[in-house]
Amino acid sequence: MKRDVPPPAARNAAPDQGRRQRRRARLTELLLEVSRRMAAYDTLDEVLRALVDMTTAQLDAERGTLFLNDPATNELYSRVAQGNIKREIRLLNTTGIAGHVYTSGEPLIIDDPYSDPRFNRSIDEQTGFVTRNVVCVPIKTVKGEVIGVAQALNKRHGHFTRHDLDLLDAMTTQGTVALQGAQFIERMKAVRAQEMEFVETVSEVTADIKLGSLLQKVMGEATRLLNAERSTLFLNDEKTRELWSEVGQGLESMQIRLPNHLGIAGAVFTSGKSINIPYAYADLRFNPSFDKKTGYFTRSILCTPIVNKHGKVIGVTQVLNKRGGPFSAEDESRLRAFTAQISIALENAKLFADVQNMKNYSEAMLESMSNGVLTLDDAGKLATCNAAGLRILRAGAADVLQKKAADYFGADNPWVLEKLKKVDESSHPEIIMDTELACGGERLSVNLTVLPLTSAERKRIGSMMLIEDISSEKRLKSTMSRYMDPGIADRLVEAGGEALGGQSVEATVLFADIRSFTTHSEKLGPQGTVAMLNEYFTLMVDIIQREGGMLDKFIGDAIMAGFGVPVAHDDDVDRSVRAAIGMIRELRRWNAQRASEGRAPIDIGIGLNTDLVVSGNIGSKKRMDYTMIGDGVNLASRLESACKQYGSHILVSELTYGKLRGTYRAREVDLVVVKGKTQPVAIYEILDYHTEETYPHVSDALGYFRDGLAKYRGRDFAGARALFGKVLEINAADRTAQLYVERCAHLMKTPPAPDWAGVWVMESK
Repeated sequence: MKRDVPPPAARNAAPDQGRRQRRRARLTELLLEVSRRMAAYDTLDEVLRALVDMTTAQLDAERGTLFLNDPATNELYSRVAQGNIKREIRLLNTTGIAGHVYTSGEPLIIDDPYSDPRFNRSIDEQTGFVTRNVVCVPIKTVKGEVIGVAQALNKRHGHFTRHDLDLLDAMTTQGTVALQGAQFIERMKAVRAQEMEFVETVSEVTADIKLGSLLQKVMGEATRLLNAERSTLFLNDEKTRELWSEVGQGLESMQIRLPNHLGIAGAVFTSGKSINIPYAYADLRFNPSFDKKTGYFTRSILCTPIVNKHGKVIGVTQVLNKRGGPFSAEDESRLRAFTAQISIALENAKLFADVQNMKNYSEAMLESMSNGVLTLDDAGKLATCNAAGLRILRAGAADVLQKKAADYFGADNPWVLEKLKKVDESSHPEIIMDTELACGGERLSVNLTVLPLTSAERKRIGSMMLIEDISSEKRLKSTMSRYMDPGIADRLVEAGGEALGGQSVEATVLFADIRSFTTHSEKLGPQGTVAMLNEYFTLMVDIIQREGGMLDKFIGDAIMAGFGVPVAHDDDVDRSVRAAIGMIRELRRWNAQRASEGRAPIDIGIGLNTDLVVSGNIGSKKRMDYTMIGDGVNLASRLESACKQYGSHILVSELTYGKLRGTYRAREVDLVVVKGKTQPVAIYEILDYHTEETYPHVSDALGYFRDGLAKYRGRDFAGARALFGKVLEINAADRTAQLYVERCAHLMKTPPAPDWAGVWVMESK
């Protein structure tokens, strides 16, 4: 029987067809395996890692990377990379081979990347990896949208082929659905987490009813939520038609007031519409004067109105300098939503603050009085007594309150009952001057006033007694006026005689010393030196006392003063810095006068430190001195001495600088360990006394100095030296910058130890 024999071409085609069928079968199995592997993972990181592992293995490559596009930043990012690259890689979606494939949608095989102008060799330089060949394909959705690129690097045997490119394209296409799903889930989780964080933040913030702390929280959260550098919330003062702020992130709670129709904030307040400015200095509504005053540079601004439940604009929220670029539309939406949620809390807090202020005002008015204030109800019982009254009566509240006036005053002070009876009968006040009142076994000289109390309906509801202890006031004034100005002595009297005892209080200590005093005294002689010191001390002490400071003592040609003792103010730290600035300015004026008279100029250094000190009467029974002692005092003295080394006029410790409420032109000078101490302390130089003539372009110099100090502490001494040199180009007389130029030169020749932290040890006092 005869069998048909296929021709030779047919015999060759059969094996090729079989190979193609087997290849398609293997590809089908591989793509099914891709789908199975992708379905097993929940997170985007797991899907990316699995897809890169599979493509790298199948293409016999050394390394693989999968880049996804971030539409918010127009960057390609990779979270998975094999080899030494363990961090996230980000690059613009228009750069490099990956960027070309992403933008063009065309796959590429490159056998010699270093000769290709599209290749970005910087990543190889950073990692030490050498790329020999590349295959790169776009990752497309079923609709044809390119969402990223996949690439394999360095074929282990030979070069990448068209088959490798098709295989990579098929595998990434197969995994695209899983990638999109994982991306969607991750975005939803991020949105959900963001929403939950927003709800929790709003709940936490609005739970506070105190206006000051509420504003602090609101601004802190606004800054954090929008990833900004600084934010400020302005509320409208309807009486003055001003926008005011008690809180400024980065401004140390400095109060700002401005007309509610001026500037960016005024435009938002009057229009009720948000303003988003990507470049502040390009907008004519922006006022750069505040930047010049503070040394801050505003890049971008987002400002949104705060609208209450009645649709009325009650203020604005302003956020400055988004990190990483200008504020987006999403940022606007988030800030609007945030301010809408906190507007009710702000109004409640304002109402609570108004009521609390009225209550505090009434109570403070009574408690701050040096006179005793007692009220009696219509039954003749003592209803209230302020702290001064209890002090004068030498009694506790339980001894006085709810006691019958007849029982309390009858035995030792019957004349008081007579005056009360007379006022009750006549409804006219009674005033008794300089009379004796027996209290706790003592007899005091007092002025007594008895007043009738009537209701709004003119119905008699009781009486009021005002007791002024004039003997205590005279003694205390006489004592205190010997070493402080009369104004402080008056306030100390109001605080009570017990304030004379020693106590640990927070105070800011000021030391000021004349430079080269010995040279001046030798030239002037004894009488001339005394005359010069008298004139100098008069000028300086007037400035200190004008800011509410207490002159502690003169130590030769040095001045020691305190702020916060014996009477504290809310802004004692700022008062001390204002006093120091005023002293330098007054010295400049005085030196101009001295120069016109042919006399030599005087230069001084001032050191300020805020800390707990022991203040009070220190000495013996025969001789006492109201003064301050403690480490805080010593550090202020060391800083005054350090002014010589840094060529500065005003140096303050980090303890003082951190408590300032106002904004001053200042710079961090150094981290030092003063003599007798082991822990370093940061010191700052206050430069607010300078004018454009004495230090031109000081804001630019402050920026260079700040950057130079950062490089110095980062051990980049060459870079630091160059920046300090720029400061000297602006002001050749900047001795601090010159000091750092010399330090950098020394440290470049003699590098510091590995544990060096930029701390300078002061060997002298």
